[in-house]
Amino acid sequence: RTLMELSSAPAALPPTHVIWPEAATPFFLLQSEAALGQMSRLAPANGAVITGTPRLGEAVGNDPQPVHNSLAVVDGDGGVASIYDKTHLVPFGEYLPFPKILAAIGLKKLTVDLGSFAAGAGPKTLTAPGLPPFSPLICYEAIFPGAVVDADNRPAWLLNITNDAWFGDTGGPYQHLAQARMRAVEQGLPLVRAANTGISGVFDAFGRLRTALPLNHQGIIDAALPQAIPETFYALLGDTPYVALVLLLIITIALTRAAPREHSP
Repeated sequence: RTLMELSSAPAALPPTHVIWPEAATPFFLLQSEAALGQMSRLAPANGAVITGTPRLGEAVGNDPQPVHNSLAVVDGDGGVASIYDKTHLVPFGEYLPFPKILAAIGLKKLTVDLGSFAAGAGPKTLTAPGLPPFSPLICYEAIFPGAVVDADNRPAWLLNITNDAWFGDTGGPYQHLAQARMRAVEQGLPLVRAANTGISGVFDAFGRLRTALPLNHQGIIDAALPQAIPETFYALLGDTPYVALVLLLIITIALTRAAPREHSP
């Protein structure tokens, strides 16, 4: 209700799109025609509402129906134009690694929810009505260098939706913001960030902050989407130069130590 009220507030310039944070709907949005209908009325003409939501996947064989931490693009007709499922899940937060072994010794997840989430297929470039293609990053997926875009289908911008509330009033949200900002610099792509309790903001392709909402501050950001720049050196080559330099350094040290030394009489 809060998000709908904020999204309906008057604006100096009518927005073209509305973006909500991670897990903005605490229910399965795609299974609720009523909620999709209400969200569709918020979608501007030829635009969309982009939101985080849990999603029920399709069961395979006798396996239970998987639950995904997802991002959905809802258009003005109440249809879901695009979906992305989070790939990098938080160990012990969104899933329990080696569940049978760890559960047997009494370990369990730190969060109470619908059970363990299922991972998505990897970085994905999404489309939304009236927007350039973008790469969705849910929560801490924005901290992984070289793993934020589909290299075969380069997006025009990055979208990071997150819920940093469990960090509280600590350095966590600031550190998370700084790491997300680095992905914009590395890729030469603008970054839009929507966080439940902050810090939300818009960065340009050079990592410069255009506008932001502070931590624990409720409000609205009305901002234009900055332009991307040509692929950066890092976007083209990734960590290859760094790995090559490390290998060269190791080889140089090994050869230096293996070389015979002259001993004075």
